[in-house]
Amino acid sequence: MGWQKSVLDKLAQTFQIRNKLLRQGLAECLGTLILVMFGCGSLAQLKLSEGSHGLFLTANLAFGFGATLGILVCGQVSGGHLNPAVTFALCLLGREKWRKFPVYFLFQTLGSFLGAAIIFAEYHDAIYDYAGESNELLVLGEKETAGIFATYPSKYLTPLNGFFDQVIGTASLIVCILAIVDPYNNPIPQGLEAFTVGFSVLIIGLSMGFNSGYAVNPARDFGPRLFTAMAGWGSEVFTARDYWFLVPIFAPFIGAVIGVIVYQLMVGWHVEGEARDKKAKAREEVMNLNDVASKE
Repeated sequence: MGWQKSVLDKLAQTFQIRNKLLRQGLAECLGTLILVMFGCGSLAQLKLSEGSHGLFLTANLAFGFGATLGILVCGQVSGGHLNPAVTFALCLLGREKWRKFPVYFLFQTLGSFLGAAIIFAEYHDAIYDYAGESNELLVLGEKETAGIFATYPSKYLTPLNGFFDQVIGTASLIVCILAIVDPYNNPIPQGLEAFTVGFSVLIIGLSMGFNSGYAVNPARDFGPRLFTAMAGWGSEVFTARDYWFLVPIFAPFIGAVIGVIVYQLMVGWHVEGEARDKKAKAREEVMNLNDVASKE
């Protein structure tokens, strides 16, 4: 057993990455991969089984619990953002350094890409069986399968309404996450942060998933979309529905800004101010006691 431990220790030292930001990026990659793999896997079962192995509820549960597990896997290393809009919001508040944003965005997108690739490999035969005799991978239509991996708007949805859909969904997510991580608000028991974030994702999906699948995450949508473009669905994944792919990329960042402003105006600055006042009052009382003691 001693030589085995020695070998493992040497391997660990060999593959240990010294750069902290790179380690954090790799952790974000793995966490986002888990989110997308479980989420898109549930959509694959729902679509390819024509409803016999899934429901709208089960798909949302998979994304919610996928977010929870992704955060549990990478949270200690990177903070478990799994979403460029979340990283962007924390950078706006000064809780993360701006140099993290492009690195996290890149690795979150890579993780999403790899998660989609895993599900495509797992359900490869089922996807082509679902396509039927045409053996064609469709982006739109009755036998479309691109929606397993990336979001597409419902037929009735206008681009403006779709944009608002993504903004309000992301703003809601950011408000919930800021409340969870705010040290001045009601504290979440240590270890349960991941579950409450996953619960927030689930609630948003159950209440706002009908219009366009609630991407509210540029990396989660663009990574799998890029994969489908390369895997056989073609460039239509970018041009479909009036270039819909741009909406889940840009709208979440606007939603993140709105979410930060709303939370800070209505809650954040108030609880932080109250905490500062309490600390100031406590310091003043201590100083008064010290003055009384010195006079005696």
